[in-house]
Amino acid sequence: MSVPDLNHLEFLSAIDNLRQQVGDFADRPSDWVPVTRCQSLLKRVLDRVDTLRVRLEAPLVVATFGGTGTGKSSLVNALVGTECTLAGRQRPTTRQPVIVTHPRTDLTALGIPLDDVRVVERESDLLRDVVIVDCPDPDSDEQASSGSNLERLHDLLPHCDVLLYVSTQQKYRSARVSDELLQAAQGCRILFVQTHADLDSDIRDDWRKTLTGKYEVPDLFFVDSNRALQEQQAGQRPTGDMGRLIDLLSNQLGASERVGIRRANVIDLVQVALQRCSQILSEKQEAVAGLEVALETQKQRLTNRMAERLEETLLRGRNLWERRLVSEVCDTWGTSPFSGALRMYNGFGSLLSSLSLFRVRSAAQMALLGAVQGIAWSKDASQEQSAQPGPDAASHFGLDDSLLREAGIVIEGHVQEANFSRELLTPTSPENLRAQAAAVEAGFVSDAAQRVDKTIRELAASNSRWWVRFGYEVLFILYIAFVLFRMGKNFFYESFILGTDLLSTDFYIAAGLFFVLWTGLLVMLFVRRLRTGLQGRITLLVQELIALRLSQGLFPNIDRAVREARSSQETVKALLAEVDQLRDDVAGASKLGAQKVRIEGAAELFK
Repeated sequence: MSVPDLNHLEFLSAIDNLRQQVGDFADRPSDWVPVTRCQSLLKRVLDRVDTLRVRLEAPLVVATFGGTGTGKSSLVNALVGTECTLAGRQRPTTRQPVIVTHPRTDLTALGIPLDDVRVVERESDLLRDVVIVDCPDPDSDEQASSGSNLERLHDLLPHCDVLLYVSTQQKYRSARVSDELLQAAQGCRILFVQTHADLDSDIRDDWRKTLTGKYEVPDLFFVDSNRALQEQQAGQRPTGDMGRLIDLLSNQLGASERVGIRRANVIDLVQVALQRCSQILSEKQEAVAGLEVALETQKQRLTNRMAERLEETLLRGRNLWERRLVSEVCDTWGTSPFSGALRMYNGFGSLLSSLSLFRVRSAAQMALLGAVQGIAWSKDASQEQSAQPGPDAASHFGLDDSLLREAGIVIEGHVQEANFSRELLTPTSPENLRAQAAAVEAGFVSDAAQRVDKTIRELAASNSRWWVRFGYEVLFILYIAFVLFRMGKNFFYESFILGTDLLSTDFYIAAGLFFVLWTGLLVMLFVRRLRTGLQGRITLLVQELIALRLSQGLFPNIDRAVREARSSQETVKALLAEVDQLRDDVAGASKLGAQKVRIEGAAELFK
């Protein structure tokens, strides 16, 4: 396989890949109106891309384009070397499009609509590689009404590969023709030809200045069509710029070059469409950024309100924290004298906890009690807590109706400004927001229970190190050892040997009282140690819980739509970078002009 064949296959592969990516983007569901506009445009572009891919090997279609009386028909006759279309300067000269083709050319492969055209077949070397279309004048009608020249022109131009832009000294600054050319030049190569060289002055330098801003203009031709036709009919080679023009058409538009021209047209077509899409999306970029800020602001407000209320609730339940911490420490320590004292203290507290279950009013308090313990105590009470109405449940976090209503109004305004689908506004109603807020607390219970358990285990582990246990056990046992020593000394030594009376009941009462006080002091010191740093851990726990449950705020659908909008912008940007690289690699045509890649005026691309 030759190198050109490999290059051709490589190009087809690149086009297929690009077409697949653009097609995937065009079929992607979106709630952002600018994206749906872009998708509609790209689908129409892909139809033309598919047409061009099918016609890669077919003869190129060269169309004349220019205002009334510029000599388009005369130029066609001069190029072919014979009279094939009527020439004149009446307005308009060409009403019915004329297709000049070689007898062996299959016009059906080109996809050109043949219903309202006149086909002329001529034996010509030039026509072996190209099909020439003598188009109607773009300035003979004000609007593209049914049956008008402008409508016929718009029907033909999408099938053309090269435009011969024909003008004269009088017409080259025509605004009407220039506007139509902007639309016609998308996906085409262009050759610029000034006619009437026998009558007009050479205005090519000034014409080039007017064209340079919008088009790539490698060359301009100044021709006398009537003289060239006479020379060809006399068997002579046309002289001057007409000879150069025919050579260019023969060499640059031959069979070996047609694939390069069409692939350049494909790239330009996709590129200008993506440029337009980029412009459409950028028009609402600031509004989308404003919506993102508003969503983040509202989420932060809700987060702060929930965090403040939740932290207050958790700190108010200090006794619950204390009992669960002591219970965890006892389980960690195992059996020991001081852990026994802690178990007795915690057992009395658990009795109170069983009563406090019936006073639980929020998910935070329920989480502190512990899911397993709560279910064990009262399954019915747990079901009653989970069945609370949505608005009441949400209010435990401070998400009252006024806050929800204000957030909904603010977000609704930004959604409309950013031009998102109105279907996204349905979830911002007060009823839906209350339901969403209630769902936040419903989902919070399981997360909170797990994280509270984890926090308690961490705090218990940090207060169960060997030196901590050793210190409290020694202090606790010292008092017990002292009392036992005093009792033993009195009984075995003082009463038997010295004859002293046994200790009275007052001693045992005092010893028991001081034992209770000593035990209480040690328990109080240990519990105080457990509480050290508790507030900081609760604050951290609150932030983690709120961030987990409010990762998308109360407007998850709008959050998703904003992320998809940003993703669409990045997709278009990536596709543009890819098509730019393709254009640099394969879309060059040194002697053929083209429209510069612009987004201005591209909105009219496929009207």
